[in-house]
Amino acid sequence: MNSYGVRCIFECPKAGFNTLAHLYEERITVWRAETEDEALDMAIGEANAYAGKHGLGYAGLAQSFWMFTDIDVNGVEVFSLMRESDLGATEYIDTFFDNGHERQRDDDVRR
Repeated sequence: MNSYGVRCIFECPKAGFNTLAHLYEERITVWRAETEDEALDMAIGEANAYAGKHGLGYAGLAQSFWMFTDIDVNGVEVFSLMRESDLGATEYIDTFFDNGHERQRDDDVRR
């Protein structure tokens, strides 16, 4: 089986310490799957559960990366970054993650 890293974006509730209008989380998880589609399906399912558990909004972007080394884990978070922005979710994704200049295949991304 192959290993895939999948990046998903979440919108966090506004908190008193935010200086800008929105707070977003970029989160990467690792999945073992036969295909990228299968990895994306698993990651999106987990992203929706994660969002519900933590009171977040899943912003609807999942980008996959086939890893060159197989890793025997499933659903493990390997990276998380929080960023404040005045951009709404669609504009935020278009600006930072899917602006049309990425070198990616269409089947690597779900929106």
